[in-house]
Amino acid sequence: MMLDYAAKLTRAPWEMTEEDVRQLRACAFSDRAILDIAQVVAYYAYVNRIADGLGVSLESYWAQGKEDYA
Repeated sequence: MMLDYAAKLTRAPWEMTEEDVRQLRACAFSDRAILDIAQVVAYYAYVNRIADGLGVSLESYWAQGKEDYA
């Protein structure tokens, strides 16, 4: 459920509803944990958009093992 929430917040934040939060609560996530999840997801979205917007390239060591995951 947490990963579904994170994926939805990343891909379609305009579709988030209070029901998404209720589902996390139903899985025993506290309000603090839900806030932490939302902040981490939002932080990574923000950082990636800043890097993409500025044309920042990955360090060479990230690309070296790339074919191992293709």
